[in-house]
Amino acid sequence: MKFTRRLTILPALAALLFPWGVSQYALADTAVTERIDAVLEATPLIDGHNDLPWQYFKRFNNRLASLDVATRQDEMDPPLHTDIPRLRAGGMGAQFWSVYVPISEYGGSAGDAAKVLEQMDVVRRLVERYPDDLALAFNADDVRSAYAAGKVGSLMGIEGGHAIENSLGVLRSLYEAGARYMTLTHSKGLSWADSATDQERHDGLTTFGQSVVREMNRLGMLVDLSHVSEAAMNDALDVAEAPVIFSHSSARALTDHPRNVPDGVLKRLRDNGGVVMVTFVPSYVSQARLDWYLAYAGEEARLGAVHPYDEARREALLEAWKEAHPRPDVTLAEVADHIDHIRSVAGVEYVGLGGDYDGISDVVEGLEDVSTYPALFAELIERGYSDEELAAIAGGNVLRVMDASEAVARRLRAERLAEDPQAQEQSAVGHDDH
Repeated sequence: MKFTRRLTILPALAALLFPWGVSQYALADTAVTERIDAVLEATPLIDGHNDLPWQYFKRFNNRLASLDVATRQDEMDPPLHTDIPRLRAGGMGAQFWSVYVPISEYGGSAGDAAKVLEQMDVVRRLVERYPDDLALAFNADDVRSAYAAGKVGSLMGIEGGHAIENSLGVLRSLYEAGARYMTLTHSKGLSWADSATDQERHDGLTTFGQSVVREMNRLGMLVDLSHVSEAAMNDALDVAEAPVIFSHSSARALTDHPRNVPDGVLKRLRDNGGVVMVTFVPSYVSQARLDWYLAYAGEEARLGAVHPYDEARREALLEAWKEAHPRPDVTLAEVADHIDHIRSVAGVEYVGLGGDYDGISDVVEGLEDVSTYPALFAELIERGYSDEELAAIAGGNVLRVMDASEAVARRLRAERLAEDPQAQEQSAVGHDDH
């Protein structure tokens, strides 16, 4: 029997749970909550990026017994954004868990693949530990089945192509281990792809980088373009035979961060069929917050140069700077603005959600943790979104992308065999070869 995801909130309780802005009143409105209930009863809410597995590593060295997410864990320091009660309260139907390991230098390091496999093991053990609430998912039908059984479909996404260590063979092995998307880069560039936040060395993707995209399409692994440079976005779209995703990015026209998606790329999604999963990272959502962060980083660097040997002095002066320059708040309405923009440029068919919970140090007001998705839907209802549009954003668009990627993979596997693991080795370690 299907689990009933009731999200209806009594007005008094809504005032306590959602003490921010206009959406509080929407959630106290029975008609609005009933609409949200109905949407999430019919369509699984799918989030593109959550870093809970990394929290297990960072806080507890992957010892699952040290953190029981079957109970609320919002009193931890620093706060944890994710646990099963709050996933339930947020109406979550499926989650792409990020199996992240940091990249410490350009190109990555030997052993990155093994570290990613360890994080994939965390996800598998979480599902085994909480079988009444979580279910492993490897394709769209698995998501639908988990949802019908009242469980959160648990998919795995690799954050950063350094995980494959320049080998298509490793890429294939990680797919077989369960990875269903890979972000081509993380914060630093690779020998075959440029990152949005590092020096550009290849003007996008090298020949080997293009081979990675083609092999991901053949496998049925989603190509994730969050974190890559604009040139790499366009190169990937040039060669992609299946829809791409941005697992946690927003609109660059509203917040000029290189991690966000420019309008030219948004327009190309109409031909590719992909989806931008709007993120809740404050500095990607608010230009004012981004400007403040850049000014803060500049002041921190200046004080480091002026007082290189006096840490106490630097800290005191930095605190004084923060008092004189209050950090701008970032609100749920600004996240909705990014959804509005992507809908206007590309279309509502190309919008999803990718909160980046437990991968961020501070949060948007109104979207403090995984329980708060209904507040965002209430805001969209106030802006005139139809139930069909809400369902598309919640998860319908992602399911469409997954279905299409799987269909492309079936066709490509029938048409061509896997390439040798390092058939493009020269391109993998070279520079721009366009």
